[in-house]
Amino acid sequence: MQFKTINGIDVPEIGLGTHKLFGKECKNLITDALGMGYRHIDTAQSYKNETEIGNAIRLSNVDREEIFLTQKIWHTNLEHDDVLQTVEESLENLQTPYVDLLLIHWPNEKYSLQKTLEAMLVLRDQGKAMNIGVSNFPLSMVKTIIEDLRIPIFCNQVEYHPFLEQFDMLDYSYENEFLVMAYSPLAQGKVMENEKLISIGEKYGKTAAQISLRWLIEQENVVAIPKTTSRKHLQENIDIYDFELEDDEFEAIDALDKTMRIVNPSFAPDWEK
Repeated sequence: MQFKTINGIDVPEIGLGTHKLFGKECKNLITDALGMGYRHIDTAQSYKNETEIGNAIRLSNVDREEIFLTQKIWHTNLEHDDVLQTVEESLENLQTPYVDLLLIHWPNEKYSLQKTLEAMLVLRDQGKAMNIGVSNFPLSMVKTIIEDLRIPIFCNQVEYHPFLEQFDMLDYSYENEFLVMAYSPLAQGKVMENEKLISIGEKYGKTAAQISLRWLIEQENVVAIPKTTSRKHLQENIDIYDFELEDDEFEAIDALDKTMRIVNPSFAPDWEK
């Protein structure tokens, strides 16, 4: 596994997303992933799988300090005191004294962004959240945090794959030293149907999914958290370090239509802001 380094912190380039993983399936998959060499696990309060993830980590042969664990606060838990209370509950369920990264899962204008972030900074000062950031924040809201509130963030976790661009966000991340964490990096399987990605993959003996992940991690400041329920795909998703894309291949993926947004719930922000 290779890493991206932000503010002196190493983050594994490929992590495991756990959305819609529950019960024994979740616990077994985390166990398998840790056994294969994964060291980056992503969860959220809304996923309802904290206990299973905590059990898998506790029973593994991997030291907690070697694992980069991300947790996200649900968008209705953003009152200052709710942040403190619900994160304490998450830590108890995860059986860990801290998470490596704590994110606001979705923006919610009903709550004071400054007060939410202040609560997260309290948790950081207490050593319960080593780094803080956001998820699903459009660029204008990220700029508000960094430029108006003057609170640096470690990460913005966003939908990012060959069919949805985050290039402006990336440019801003370079200027302000934060990570762009790509969720749904395989466009929920749709990359497997794309002829260009398939064709590039054939050259290297790789799948279209592997080409997509390679395209993402070859970008500065980007890590990816693909989700799978298959042990085979778990292995494939980290088997992407024995080749590099040629410039023309990288540019061909850049040139694919980038307007396919898959995750867009009713409470999503205005993405164009």
